[in-house]
Amino acid sequence: MARTIKDQTVEQLGGGGSVLSRQRRDHAEMDRLMDRYHVLTDPEEREQTLKEIVQLVFSHAFAEETVLWPVVRRGVPGGEELTASVEEEHQQINDLTSEIERLDPRDPKREEKVQQVFALIREDIRDEEDELLPRLQDALGPARLRRLGVAWEAVRRSAPTHPHPAVPRRPPGNAFLGVPLSGYDRVRDMAGPSTRTTSGRRRLAFLVGLLAAAAAATVVHGRR
Repeated sequence: MARTIKDQTVEQLGGGGSVLSRQRRDHAEMDRLMDRYHVLTDPEEREQTLKEIVQLVFSHAFAEETVLWPVVRRGVPGGEELTASVEEEHQQINDLTSEIERLDPRDPKREEKVQQVFALIREDIRDEEDELLPRLQDALGPARLRRLGVAWEAVRRSAPTHPHPAVPRRPPGNAFLGVPLSGYDRVRDMAGPSTRTTSGRRRLAFLVGLLAAAAAATVVHGRR
């Protein structure tokens, strides 16, 4: 098996456009932002950095679950178990971040949960770079890795940017929900704190519930 992608050159990863290179760049940016959060003292700067982390983590994970993990399950020995483990980590990050977004920034419990999320993100990065992505590298050639990189980047740029615990982790359910939720999230990002109110959260929960029901119906219909 190829060694961890963290220590390989860009050429070994299939070039700058390879999905492995793109993944590693995102992981490095997550690490940078989490380190920055720890040293900041200004509350507004900390909140802005946390927002950037959340946006990057969730768009990145959505692209993985939509584009990469189906390929791993089909073409990598033990792919089902590998992706199931990572999906479980993603769900834990999703649930904790949802709790963080509901808490007042001054609540001491919130900071504890932020640190728990950061630890889970770092664990997820190591599991992917040391285990899952090297196996994908063994299974695919550089040209296929670059094609996957283009698809992964396209999905990442149009993906949801906040946690949605009710959304399925696998296609087609997550892909079906991704477009409307992405639009909602990006409006929410521009609107700022308005969606942190009780009424804003209720509107979001109602929308997610409707879309989840529609996605479930689509999956069931597709299996008939």
